[in-house]
Amino acid sequence: MKPWILGLTGGIGSGKSAAARHFSDLGVYVVDADQAARWVVEPGRPALAEIAGHFGREILLADGSLDRAALRRRVFLSEEERRWLERLLHPLIRQEILASLKQASSPYAILESPLLVETDQHTMTQRILVVDVPESLQLERAMQRDQADRKQVEAIIKTQASREERLRHADDVLVNDRDLSWLQAEVERLHRFYLTLRGGQP
Repeated sequence: MKPWILGLTGGIGSGKSAAARHFSDLGVYVVDADQAARWVVEPGRPALAEIAGHFGREILLADGSLDRAALRRRVFLSEEERRWLERLLHPLIRQEILASLKQASSPYAILESPLLVETDQHTMTQRILVVDVPESLQLERAMQRDQADRKQVEAIIKTQASREERLRHADDVLVNDRDLSWLQAEVERLHRFYLTLRGGQP
């Protein structure tokens, strides 16, 4: 039987990736949308040539790969440039994700994506799990993890869906305001529940 797809999302610093890792340890097939996004701009892929043509060669590193930091700076400054980039990349990322999900053989598979709600990626899923965390904790964790300053993290949070928006899409919510062992226990509880579902519905 074809596995049903669980969308897993959460804002920066929410612990979404730690949750995905534990689901994976439990034998669930996980597709990471961020990885798909990195793959579509690898050297030799058509998207990279288009990006360099649009933004100029200075968007590339010496080895010909994408200078992500430079690209991030450019698109954060301009809504128009961000839209252009999204129009180019979102369909390619979607194809990549669908191809990866086709390889799943676990009873259900996970699409882990920070932009599940903001893009049409949620339409590929039958159920959505949101890893939720209070914004103060989110800021603190993301600053610590990425050695980033408060301003940078706040700018990233602004580009993501609001907490309310994400929670409105959620079928399940995992509040991750404690430690890692609590998070893992919650993942195991949800996993047992998900194994009882057909097509993502009770």
